[in-house]
Amino acid sequence: MANDVKFEGKERRIAQIEKCLAEYGIASLEEAKDLCVKAGFDPDKIVKGVQPIAFENASWAYTLGCAIALKKGCKTAAEAAEAIGIGLQAFCIPGSVAEQRQVGLGHGNLGAMLLREETKCFAFLAGHESFAAAEGAIGIARTANKVRKEPLRVILNGLGKDAAYIISRINGFTYVKTDYDFSTGTLSVVDERAFSDGERAQVKCFGANDVLEGVAIMKQEGVDVSITGNSTNPTRFQHLVAGTYKKWAMENGKKYFSVASGGGTGRTLHPDNMAAGPASYGLTDSMGRMHGDAQFAGSSSVPAHVEMMGLIGMGNNPMVGATVACAVAVEEASK
Repeated sequence: MANDVKFEGKERRIAQIEKCLAEYGIASLEEAKDLCVKAGFDPDKIVKGVQPIAFENASWAYTLGCAIALKKGCKTAAEAAEAIGIGLQAFCIPGSVAEQRQVGLGHGNLGAMLLREETKCFAFLAGHESFAAAEGAIGIARTANKVRKEPLRVILNGLGKDAAYIISRINGFTYVKTDYDFSTGTLSVVDERAFSDGERAQVKCFGANDVLEGVAIMKQEGVDVSITGNSTNPTRFQHLVAGTYKKWAMENGKKYFSVASGGGTGRTLHPDNMAAGPASYGLTDSMGRMHGDAQFAGSSSVPAHVEMMGLIGMGNNPMVGATVACAVAVEEASK
């Protein structure tokens, strides 16, 4: 292994990475990068194109994942996404929350789900409309539909109509203004405004006044898969919406896969937040366990916090976009 590849936490990760490289017959991370570049894409550019503040270890983890997908001869983006998950998993620090939860493989499987035709609508379910959700949505909107027969509908669903409007305007999304009648439980669309005419306008951004309206938006859009953010208002909105919608889906025979972007240690909202060491999961993490079919580790947006959980330095929401974009690059390379 040449030593000129440098990334965060290398000494704690390198043994697992080298084992993974050997398993797929790749000599080094440099060779992994060469494989991708020869195939016509650079995972580093894709990763930084989704979240510019992502760490170097995020770029190298995706590089390894893409190289594995190429080595395995993956022909579809969904297969490639699963292979990318193997690369992400190899970057998990042994014994960390991320490794225990197999978050690397989880991200690969989530990406695969979004690239398969049976998933029609994916929601970023945030406490408020945030840039991290937007980064993830842009990554998906830009790429997923290049390989899907039926376009994937991507929505942002968060607390606050003003926040949804601002995020839509900044990112060129379509802002959907809704009104919820509490007495009848009906949702109506008051206004719909696209802030661009490109791929970004395909992303619909909703702002809700409360949990019931958030759930009504999920029902109206027929959300199949969602990921909760964990930043602002996690105990007031996103976990409650996911849990309530999950209950409705189960009662009504609707398939719904809920991913909780688990806060893990270091989150607030816990009386014993640091004193109990590894047991110090915040309330956000505990709530995620109630509805999550898969639980990730660390912040939906902050690279350093996901790194702290032992995965890589990239927010969970942007990672969803990066996984899909890299998987599509692999499929296009195979053609």
